Amino acid sequence: MNGAAAEALVHWTESGAAHSARWRSARALPPPKRVLVANDTMKADTAWHHAAEGTALLWRGDYQNARQLLSAMGRRADTAQAHRAGKRKQAPPPTGADAFNRYRMAQAQRARTLGMLLVPFNADFSLTLTRAPDVREACAEAWGAPETSETSVASLRELLGIVGAHEWRRKGIEVPAIGARIHPHYGVFSPVRAEYIDLVATAPLPAALAAAQVAFDIGTGTGVLAAVLAKRGIARVVATDRDANALACARENVARLGLGAQIEVLETDLYPAGHDRAALIVCNPPWIPARPGSPLERAIYDQDGSMLRGFLAGLAAHLEPGGEGWLILSDIAEHLGLRTRAQLLADIAAAGLSVVARMDTRPTHPRVSDATDPLHAARRAEVTSLWRLATNVSK
Repeated sequence: MNGAAAEALVHWTESGAAHSARWRSARALPPPKRVLVANDTMKADTAWHHAAEGTALLWRGDYQNARQLLSAMGRRADTAQAHRAGKRKQAPPPTGADAFNRYRMAQAQRARTLGMLLVPFNADFSLTLTRAPDVREACAEAWGAPETSETSVASLRELLGIVGAHEWRRKGIEVPAIGARIHPHYGVFSPVRAEYIDLVATAPLPAALAAAQVAFDIGTGTGVLAAVLAKRGIARVVATDRDANALACARENVARLGLGAQIEVLETDLYPAGHDRAALIVCNPPWIPARPGSPLERAIYDQDGSMLRGFLAGLAAHLEPGGEGWLILSDIAEHLGLRTRAQLLADIAAAGLSVVARMDTRPTHPRVSDATDPLHAARRAEVTSLWRLATNVSK
């Protein structure tokens, strides 16, 4: 067995015998090194202490009891974090980048600890627990088709996320701007924040579209912005992404909406090869320039702002004369001390671009009014903008 194969297995001892199964983690987390078998007799305090010390618990009891245990462990995790924060007695409390980094560290620690409650699966992704729901379809959407005779183990916390994502995919999310629902896939950023979609739906279209009816949607994700552009009457929209889940999601949504004649979904990094220019190029990059902690965080965190800078650097070369690039970007990174407005404007200027206009809106999601959120000050001040960019006249 090679090293890569060994890393994909989780090992434990049960009834005096050694066992192993495939380790599944869509978040690309390594398998736990220490595993104990647990059942309905285990108390929440005991489970919490094991998990906090890095020992995973392979559940052999009732599924609904496991969910209750996970909730109890979550409450203990929150209490422990509050206790640590109280012991620091910082005056004043951290702000900006320090507050953000501390928040991410606390969230990562919480996720690691709660991820220590494991559940076993049969080869077809059915759960081997009493009162367990049928999760086979949800797991296949997240992990791919099951492999014959291969049992597996995953964290209950991840499974709950997979089941929740399956329900979102099945029901879809109503998007008023297109008069229809978008169905997100697991691991693809869901269009739950309507304010940035509304900006794209209402911004004045560039005059260059009259002569060249082509637009690009860079980093399309679910395909929602490509759909908005198509609904606004643009004859041809080329939507790009490099993530396999996003590409499958966008293609499914385009087909479901009946927009296949207008929208082409291509796998590429940023700009589509073989499609030199467009009258309108739209990009909604990850808003926070920080290292993603897992593949699932790549839609939120963009290390060093590489996608943003790549979009800006290539924009002038791909715009038709008189065309515009629309950058949809929140300023939350500025309030967190992770990027300055001056840096953003400098990157725009360095790319040979000018700001034609900017449309602003404020988010309305629940966290804006949650004073207990460690990042409340930044969320309360956040503004989401659509920057209308054009090539400099002298270029």
